[in-house]
Amino acid sequence: MMKTMSSGNCTLNVPAKNSYRMVVLGASRVGKSSIVSRFLNGRFEDQYTPTIEDFHRKVYNIRGDMYQLDILDTSGNHPFPAMRRLSILTGDVFILVFSLDNRESFDEVKRLQKQILEVKSCLKNKTKETADLPMVICGNKNDHSELYRQVRSDEAEKLVSSDENCAYFEVSAKKNTNVNEMFYVLFSMAKLPHEMSPALHRKISVQYGDAFHQKSFKMHRVKETDAYGMISPFARRPSVNSDLKYIKSKVLREGQTREREKCTIQ
Repeated sequence: MMKTMSSGNCTLNVPAKNSYRMVVLGASRVGKSSIVSRFLNGRFEDQYTPTIEDFHRKVYNIRGDMYQLDILDTSGNHPFPAMRRLSILTGDVFILVFSLDNRESFDEVKRLQKQILEVKSCLKNKTKETADLPMVICGNKNDHSELYRQVRSDEAEKLVSSDENCAYFEVSAKKNTNVNEMFYVLFSMAKLPHEMSPALHRKISVQYGDAFHQKSFKMHRVKETDAYGMISPFARRPSVNSDLKYIKSKVLREGQTREREKCTIQ
């Protein structure tokens, strides 16, 4: 099954098996959106704006193969527990963020990790899936003075010590410290091309989306090792109904493909 997206005069066909969702979770004001902004745009916004729920999509052409990564940047307040559970159910890779100078945000990450493992374990039992669960726990704001640190490194490392598909990084979204390395490891654990990490592909704006077209690749004699990434500017979050149908189809084994909504770039 293919997902079709149009960009300018070019049609992008992304195989459903190459479509993934990354879910970013954590308490409020820990820097979730800043990490997402670093990933998508390489920028840091000083002004804080509370996130209700933001959805982004990035499409890649890596050595001629198309990939799609949906990014769900969730609210730190979790006003709707059922929505958070649905976000976990539909997620493929996870980033859990806390602030190194906030003990409560670390406690929230511990609760989230436990919830993810419980929810995904229940889904696996019903679907008989054997896939791993790639997860990174991120201690943000390591640019702050050690005087303000409330969470020791060894405490956080204990959360990942028994799971080879879980890693811990101390990062600074503000200074862009360890952010690229964190994404590289996350995609490696997920068995995704490491070129999906921010520093290892060429960024293409939507007006140059034709570069994703295989014919265009041949015409310009692009090397097979090249990797390109493009943000979809008009991506919309799939509806709750669509996500529920996707989960239901997995549980009822009505299909083995990823039945998620299409998004059109205009």
